[in-house]
Amino acid sequence: MHLATLKAINEARREGRGVVLATDLNNGDERLIAPGGVDALADAAAKAARADQSMTVDAEGRRWFLSIFNPPLELVVVGAAHIAQPLTQIGMLMEYRVRVIDPRVSFATPARFPGVALSHDWPDEALAKQPLGPRSALAALTHDPKIDDPALAAALNSGCFYVGALGSRKTHAARLERLRAQGFDDTMLARIKGPIGLAIGAKSPAEIAVAILAEITAALRQPPEAVRREA
Repeated sequence: MHLATLKAINEARREGRGVVLATDLNNGDERLIAPGGVDALADAAAKAARADQSMTVDAEGRRWFLSIFNPPLELVVVGAAHIAQPLTQIGMLMEYRVRVIDPRVSFATPARFPGVALSHDWPDEALAKQPLGPRSALAALTHDPKIDDPALAAALNSGCFYVGALGSRKTHAARLERLRAQGFDDTMLARIKGPIGLAIGAKSPAEIAVAILAEITAALRQPPEAVRREA
């Protein structure tokens, strides 16, 4: 690896950006590929990055090895509700860095969330201190607009890959109206998955947690156009 390439990878890591290193297997040429390219090699790099899997591909009449340098996955749960307990535990099993944000101190306790990073700040303050990144997923679970809405606004203004909010269709419609009044347009609001989770008939908190993480996984692993078709 060239020194300039290593420096660029380290800079991307510091900034929380994912990059893919493409190495020509014949002559050792290197290309550092950031998300958003449109050629065949960039498309292959995007697929490898979504899968979190280094691989060999053929593109542009050449054979390349794609090395993936992705930031860690993060699950941010807003609201220390009953659903949040299995959601955080399953999230950690799936190797997400998990944190719970809830200003209600009696809800967000180490006893209820062992091994989980807890913040008792209001969501806008917590997410200003530790902003969401492109590998972050946010799930808002409180049903309380004072807590959920600031978190959703911060998520919509970030590059996070998933935004979901608990609540009925009626609750979600009212939520969208409040956020629309804050200046968010329909395209931005369409990013919010609400009611949260895949429609699998989930009833218990654990089942709802599975539905949420299944929806997050689809957003992470599938091409954006596939996710839009299913929405």
